[in-house]
Amino acid sequence: MFSAEILTLFPGMITGYAAESILGKAAAKGLLAITTTDIRDFAPGKHRVTDDAPYGGGAGMVMKVEPLVGAIEAAKTRLPSAPVILLSPRGPTFNQQKARGLAATGSAILVCGRYEGVDERALSVIDEELSLGDFVLTGGELGALIVVDAVARLIPGVLGNADSAVTESFESGLLEHPHYTRPPEWRGQTVPAVLQGGDHAKIAKWRRWHALQLTKARRPDLFAKLELSKQDVKLLAKREDEL
Repeated sequence: MFSAEILTLFPGMITGYAAESILGKAAAKGLLAITTTDIRDFAPGKHRVTDDAPYGGGAGMVMKVEPLVGAIEAAKTRLPSAPVILLSPRGPTFNQQKARGLAATGSAILVCGRYEGVDERALSVIDEELSLGDFVLTGGELGALIVVDAVARLIPGVLGNADSAVTESFESGLLEHPHYTRPPEWRGQTVPAVLQGGDHAKIAKWRRWHALQLTKARRPDLFAKLELSKQDVKLLAKREDEL
C-alpha cells in the first residue's frame, strides 16, 4: 500500500482526479490512500491568507511560512515516517527511479507550491524538492498528481496486468517498441508480419530491435546510459529485414 498526503490550496483538483482515474480503483481495493490537506486551514484570521509580498520587493507573492509549516507538521503526525517533498523547479527531475524509491518507502507528503515560491524558512521542515521538468506551472497540484500516479502503478495489484509496470518505457532504460492492434490492415498500413506469425522468439527480437533503435534516435541521452549486451550490439548492426 502507498499513502500520499497532498498539501494544497486546491484540494478539489486532487480529489476529483483521484476519484475518476485508476487511482480511485486502487483506493477502493485498499492499495492506495490519498488524503488532502487545505493549507488555508492553518492560516490565521478570517480571510485565511496564505501569501504575502516578499521582503525586498519584486513582482508576485510568496507562500507564507506559518500556514505552510503548520500544514506540514500536522501531516507528519499522521505519516511520521513519510518524506516531505516540495514540488519545486529547484529540485532534481522526477523520474522512474525516484518513483520506484517512493513506492518502496510506502508513503509521501507532497507539498504543492504556489505563487512565486515559498518562504525559504519553510524548507527547514521539508526533506527534499522535486521538479517535473524545465517548464513553469501555476501550482504544484498537477505535479503532485503525476508523482502519485507514477508511484501507484508500481504497487502490486494496482494494474490489471502485473507485467505492465515492468515492460514500459524507462523501466529498462529503453523506450517501448511499437504497438499494433486489430484490424491487421488500416488505410494501407499493415501490422508487421512477424507480429502475426506466432513465433515468440522472433517477436521478442523484433521488439528489442525497435526499442533500441527508437531510443537511439529519439532519446540519445537515455541510449548513452545503456549497458548494451553483446546480443544488443549485434542486433543494432542488423537491418529490420535481417531480423
